[in-house]
Amino acid sequence: MPAQCDNTRFVQDQAHYAQQFAHRHVPYGQHLDLPEHICGMVVHVYRAQQSRSGRHGYFLMSVAGGTTPIRIVSNLDEMRAPAWPWVKVGDQVEVQGRYYYDGPNRQGVDWTHHGTSRQWPWPGFVSVNGQRYQ
Repeated sequence: MPAQCDNTRFVQDQAHYAQQFAHRHVPYGQHLDLPEHICGMVVHVYRAQQSRSGRHGYFLMSVAGGTTPIRIVSNLDEMRAPAWPWVKVGDQVEVQGRYYYDGPNRQGVDWTHHGTSRQWPWPGFVSVNGQRYQ
């Protein structure tokens, strides 16, 4: 996991996967996961949603050098944070987590909480205007 924001690496990783899978579908369950540490600005906030793995908050952030905003997923049941939403449009954010690429319209960063697992060894976080939530 990069120790600091590395937007250049993220944009390169995103472009690589977009190019690699431009003409074929990523088979279900075979996603590509990379540790990423990025910084940017919140451009949209979604309401929280319940899924099989718990309650999640979602927002889009723009990343300098990127062409489209990236979806950030936060497991609200795992995070030590106030009630959702704790981000708003225009906030500066720093995010550490797992970049997943399931296809051009199915990509984002999750594992933004303090927990780890056998499948994902790095704890994540979201820092909003300098306030860190894990």
